[in-house]
Amino acid sequence: MELRDIAPFPTSCFPSSLFPTMRADVEMNEESSKLFEREQAIYNNLDERFEIHKEKYKGQQYSHIYFSRLHHMRNLLYSLVPNWKPNLPVKTILGLEEGKECIIVGTIYKHMKLKPSILDEYSKERSKVPLVKPHNFVHPDDHLILEDESGRVTLTGSLLDPSAFVTGIVVALHGKETSEGDFFVEDMLEAGIPPQTELPLSSIQCIKNVTYVSPLQLGILGCLIILAGEDKYVVFVSGLSIGSSIFNPLQFQLLVDHITGHLGDRNEQSIASQIVHVVVAGNSVQIPQVLLSGHTIAPRDQSTLTEPIKELDILLNQLVAAMPVDIMPGPNDPANFSLPQQPLNRCLFPGASAYNTFMSCTNPHQFELDDILFLGTSGQNIDDLFKYSEAKNRLEFLEKTLKWRHLVPTAPNTVGCYPFTDRDPFLIESCPHVYFIGNQDKYETTLVQGPEKQLVRLICIPKFCETGNAVVLNLRNLECHTLSFPTSLDL
Repeated sequence: MELRDIAPFPTSCFPSSLFPTMRADVEMNEESSKLFEREQAIYNNLDERFEIHKEKYKGQQYSHIYFSRLHHMRNLLYSLVPNWKPNLPVKTILGLEEGKECIIVGTIYKHMKLKPSILDEYSKERSKVPLVKPHNFVHPDDHLILEDESGRVTLTGSLLDPSAFVTGIVVALHGKETSEGDFFVEDMLEAGIPPQTELPLSSIQCIKNVTYVSPLQLGILGCLIILAGEDKYVVFVSGLSIGSSIFNPLQFQLLVDHITGHLGDRNEQSIASQIVHVVVAGNSVQIPQVLLSGHTIAPRDQSTLTEPIKELDILLNQLVAAMPVDIMPGPNDPANFSLPQQPLNRCLFPGASAYNTFMSCTNPHQFELDDILFLGTSGQNIDDLFKYSEAKNRLEFLEKTLKWRHLVPTAPNTVGCYPFTDRDPFLIESCPHVYFIGNQDKYETTLVQGPEKQLVRLICIPKFCETGNAVVLNLRNLECHTLSFPTSLDL
């Protein structure tokens, strides 16, 4: 009898102890054959208010957007005044009377001694102007002015520190007119953090005397969030700067491989399968300024102009094949310079745009994921605040814009902005659950709670080309951490 004539026996007929290796191999093969299914999240794009469709530039000035901002914010502040100072009259600047206390509402203008001016480029006495600090233009002689449709008045008193404010903020002030014609400020009312829709939490257990200590050292009496359900993650990355001398292709490819589940063991692949969305927050490419001077580009330089975009399309193609991706324009990207920046043309991404998971978005960008509201920019608004005012860190600027209820208060004064005639799209009418900015020097985050129990996760996304860090947010509990991909070897 030949061996091939013997019928095979099922392995279950033999004791497992006789074939430990065989059984282990079978279990390993069964385990490795299991495939992870990527988690899904309900996505809703809310960029409509930042899109420019019907508006046409007909030589209009920027007074219209300031008027729309003042009109909207004044109505809001008027509704808050009865609970703030119920016994004081509300007057216009033209209606002020010397020595009589009242409340006035208007737009702050900050007179800055060191503010750059195009006229200085042609001034013969420019050398007499003091040297500007490299990081901002704040000077001790700066002062604040409040204006409305009727007029303007200089603000005095020790309550308002000019270094903490910028042009474009609408506030209510309590005080009285002095004999010099100034307005002495005794108290101030800001609009405050706007109302927020309730977080989609399965249960919230409020605990008294619990303090969240943020990097701003603010005590926040909050809630311990107990959530049911599985983890879902959103990845934020910005400042790729593809085409620059510091861009590291290996570093970003490692990030792509990790997100798509092609890197790491089964545990890491399991976590990667829970990533439901990726947001690329501006400055994805960097094209040499010499090629953007308006002169005719030589044939040998044309590839230098197009290669960064082609490489970005290849990398995005890998991402959108696995999950939804939002890409926002930044100041260095091939988009309009003034805010709101319009979506990058899909023709730039012939590979990625073939997928319905690819979404070219505006800057600022607003969207919902599983009923969690996101709002963010590529960083121009906070970078400009850093030039013209002072704060402990970038997170404090983020919180200030929420309290001022305006994304870009310095637009159009020092930030390029489209001259809208009937609206101000940068007003924050609903408080986001996640507020992020891209292209920052380092990663920072904190959790802020408003007076009406608003809960906001603030995130500063670092430049990936310089730090190798991306940011991961858990939708289940708004917890945040970084993904780091160092590629240098310390020998």
